[in-house]
Amino acid sequence: MARGQSAGEAHDWVTRAADDAIRHAQQRYGDDLGDHVITCASGASPSGPVHLGNLREFLTVHFVAEEIKRRGIPARHLHSWDDYDRFRKVPAGVDPSWSEHIGRPLSGVPDPWGCHESWAEHYKEPLVASLRELGVEMVEVSQTELYRAGTYREQILTAVRRRDEIEQVMARYRTKHLEGAAAAAPESEEEAAALADSVANDDESGLTGLGATDDLARFPFKPYCRDCGRDTTIITAYDETTTDLSYTCTACSYDGVTNLTTDNEGKLVWKVDWPMRWEFEGVDFEPGGVDHASPGSSYTVGKELVKLYGGRAPSFVGYSFVGAGGQVKMSSSRGGVPTAADALQILEAPVLRWLYVRRAPKQAFNVDFGAEVVRLYDEWDALGKKAGNPQKRDAQVLAFERASSTTSAGVLPTPAVVVPFKLLSSVADVTAGSAELISRIVGDVGHVHASVDELEPRLGKAMTWMSDFVPVEDRTTVRETPDAARLAALSEDEELWLRQLLDRLPDQLELESTTSLIYGVPKLARGLGLDDAPTDEVKQDQKAFFRLLYHLLVDAERGPRLPTLFLALGADRVRLLLTPPA
Repeated sequence: MARGQSAGEAHDWVTRAADDAIRHAQQRYGDDLGDHVITCASGASPSGPVHLGNLREFLTVHFVAEEIKRRGIPARHLHSWDDYDRFRKVPAGVDPSWSEHIGRPLSGVPDPWGCHESWAEHYKEPLVASLRELGVEMVEVSQTELYRAGTYREQILTAVRRRDEIEQVMARYRTKHLEGAAAAAPESEEEAAALADSVANDDESGLTGLGATDDLARFPFKPYCRDCGRDTTIITAYDETTTDLSYTCTACSYDGVTNLTTDNEGKLVWKVDWPMRWEFEGVDFEPGGVDHASPGSSYTVGKELVKLYGGRAPSFVGYSFVGAGGQVKMSSSRGGVPTAADALQILEAPVLRWLYVRRAPKQAFNVDFGAEVVRLYDEWDALGKKAGNPQKRDAQVLAFERASSTTSAGVLPTPAVVVPFKLLSSVADVTAGSAELISRIVGDVGHVHASVDELEPRLGKAMTWMSDFVPVEDRTTVRETPDAARLAALSEDEELWLRQLLDRLPDQLELESTTSLIYGVPKLARGLGLDDAPTDEVKQDQKAFFRLLYHLLVDAERGPRLPTLFLALGADRVRLLLTPPA
């Protein structure tokens, strides 16, 4: 157990991952680390919306880097945008003519919507904005910029010189990978898509490439065609002395030559590129999907190939998928997948962070945009109260603290006055009104605040959730006019209940007295006082009375808590809808 840690903290996955990252750095730079800045790395290909599954890549690294900084050790979150990866397919909703760009780097494909410089930038920009809201700070690097600047020239030449050794490693794991893939039959459409993506990635990594000779068939470098810009190239010759690489493009029939010493027209295949970057950037920690650690996968192969560069693999954490709406795995090439920006419309930044930090990375989970949101906020608020008690510090409280603040940004935005999300959304549902109207009602209910600003950002998120995420059929619709037929058909007990209620209903409603009245009317009807304990008969009457009120007010069997509903409607409208015809 590290110094200053409680037993709960010692079992926290972030603490363990940070320990591993520090240990990795110490093995290379010594226990005192010298001037070494611990590098925690993430990477993502901006091929489509960066969904909630991809977000785990960023947040896993963020939390580990934050823990290292919290201990007073210099650390950085380094993020590589794999925008030099090939554009693989045209997703639904994009003009099919964009298929002409398949094979070009993502940074070289135009933005179909015309709002960004490239396909890659179109998907990078909204995620960066969301990460900023989430308090994630990172050093960003573009693989397009680095490759085209010749930054990796020596690393490329090393891979080409040692390609026979690379192939020996590849061959040793290739059979294991194929056997593992065959044994893991997909159980769903999403898993089948993931398996197809894995096979496609292997094609791009040189596992099944074709060339003019066996020596060139699995060449570790893939040139982009100088004429059409695609990677649809077959290597035909390589001159060890001049480093001239000859190729033929199958898309445009161009025969080209690129010089690996002077030109910058391609990239290393993925399974060589990743371990090369580990050594180049001095990576001490990097997570990846659990599939990356399977036999023959990128991390397993990379642990061997990084030795060719004189390095060693970083500490690694495999993470499982994050879904939404029952979807187990989301593919960023498909449309309609929830993103961080979607989640932040309804979840405060600390709450969204908490979903990821409270579970070990290998635990899969779903982000529910439905009724679960209300329970989630209740759980978060309860944890916040627990965190305020120093005697109740444990792993749950530590997760709350990690979610709530960062070493650089401090405490992330939360409402100054915490109103239950259920109440805010219920009032927003009933009133369909302005933030000021909702603010007045929740103030009347007992949550005193000086201005609407003290309820933000939760108020706005509750209003958005109710208007944009809750189905119309699940919302509360207040009657415009009284239900004359039902009011004319009241039973004797129902007439008495309504008369007792309306006779005692004040012009200015307050939560405590309104609650007492609504629950007390059936007591009064049976000769009891408002403060008397209810009998079994009264409890049955209360249920029937509540059903009547819901029917007359919102034409439903149930709805928001009746006292809240009364305060939202106001005394005049309640009287209008509950008064029987003369």
